[in-house]
Amino acid sequence: MWKTTFLNGMIEDEVYIQQPKGFETLEQAPHAWYTRIDSYFTGLDFMKSELDPNLYHIVVDGKLLMIILYVDDLILTCDDNLIKS
Repeated sequence: MWKTTFLNGMIEDEVYIQQPKGFETLEQAPHAWYTRIDSYFTGLDFMKSELDPNLYHIVVDGKLLMIILYVDDLILTCDDNLIKS
């Protein structure tokens, strides 16, 4: 992944250093998303890994189902038949 910074570029758009009047302070989107999805998975009886807070697991019909949160995506891994059901 490449990261680039332009230190001397001219900004042509209006930039606010402070939030304009009339706007409410909002929670940070990543934190709000994680809190909501964490509540959803734990509400479905998924267990959160003690080693990685982005790894959830549950046993369904004797088969392990794991969900991994990666940025704003989900990676699901388990038996093919369990995924289909």
